[in-house]
Order: sequence, then structure tokens, then C-alpha cells
Amino acid sequence: MSGERTVPLLPCRSVDEIAGFYTMLGFTRTYRQERPNPYVVMERDDLHLHFFGMSGFRPEDSYGSCLVVVPDIVELFDAFAARMRAAHGKLLVTGIPRMTRPRRRKNAEGVTGFAVIDPGGNWIRFTAGADDAPAGPGPGPGGLTGALHNAVVMGDSRGDHERAARLLDHALRRHEATAGPAELVEALAYRAELAARAEDAPGVREFLARAEGVPLDEAGRRASAGTLTALRELAVPFSARPVPVRPAD
Repeated sequence: MSGERTVPLLPCRSVDEIAGFYTMLGFTRTYRQERPNPYVVMERDDLHLHFFGMSGFRPEDSYGSCLVVVPDIVELFDAFAARMRAAHGKLLVTGIPRMTRPRRRKNAEGVTGFAVIDPGGNWIRFTAGADDAPAGPGPGPGGLTGALHNAVVMGDSRGDHERAARLLDHALRRHEATAGPAELVEALAYRAELAARAEDAPGVREFLARAEGVPLDEAGRRASAGTLTALRELAVPFSARPVPVRPAD
């Protein structure tokens, strides 16, 4: 038999809140009902997501998740990111909802992926096809890059940004002096993102400054340009200083 299709049914506290979020990302609402139970269907090309509302549901307690294999992971992320910036003026990288950036996943054979965590706390995990995986079995990288891959598993796949930050802090103390410039920029950029998820504004500014202070040659600047641009965008909401209040006369 062929031609089967699987459609995930995911929980949320409000079908209208969910519909608004996915509309912002470029989906279309194709069905909605309120009775006998709240239910909404969101579609974008061949991607169909169904949601049911639950009274008293807490998004932070959700275990809802699904995996979506896509032909062009970067194109899809860029499309979502553009619409998110247009609606919010930035990428949502902290709290619920949010979106992670595309990174290779150690726990997915090195295939690139990113996640959308929606207002229902559901993790929609987008992944490239198997042909995206690095060629050859080979040993995994060690040093700072290996630690970064482990931190991504903790922070992006499991959502444990605190443990990911501790792991990466330890690796930076151990390997920063000997790491290559490009891998150091990647590690510091991810550490800044983890600080942002923890609402740690001084940490975001610190890791941005450290990343921008890494000496790069021309090839290194080209390789790290996208990472540094994304890092500067990430830091914008955390760079503002409070305006002193002038005492009344």
C-alpha cells in the first residue's frame, strides 16, 4: 500500500491563538470548529497541522511534538524568519512561542534541523533529508566543536538551556585558548543565544563582545558572517539601557 499520510493532532489552550501564530508564519486556516470541541486546521503547502483546544492547558507542560522532513531546510527557516521579523521586529528566541536556528544535530546523524515551539508548547521539529548528513561514518568531532554539538542536543532538542549553558561554559574554559577562530565564534554565538533564553542580558552582551573580538582572517570572516549577523540581531533587545528617571522638582 502507498499514498498514506500522517497528520499530527496537537494540544493547545486556544485554537485562535494557535491559528494567529501559524498565520503569521505563512500558514492558512482551512477549518475551525468550537463545538463539540475546539479544533483548527492549519496548512502550508503539503504541511498540515491539526490542533485541539483543552481547558486549563499549560503550554509549558506540553509534550506535543512532531517531525517534519523538508527538502530545503534553509529556505523554510528563512521564510519563517522573515515573517516573524515582519510581525515582531525580531526572531522570537526566548519563551513560548519561539524558534531555534538551523544547526546540525548530533542526535540526528548530523542532519540539519530547527524547531518551532508554538503557543501550545508543541515542538514542531523541521529536519533536512538524510542526504544532508556528513559523508562517511568517521569519529565525531572533539574539543570545543564536540562540546557545542552536545550543547545543541541539550538546548535545542531537549529544551534544557541551563544544562546546555553549563556544558558549554565548561568547554569554553577548557578549549577557548586552543580552538580555531571560526569554531570559537560558533560556540560563543550559541552561548549568547542560551543566555538570551535565560533572559540574561549581561550574558548576551558579554558573549557578543567575545565573539566579535575573535581575530578572523578573510576566510574566517566570510565563514562567520552569517553567525555574527544573527548574533547582533539577537543582542538588540538586550542592548538597551534603562533611561534614568529625572527626579521631580
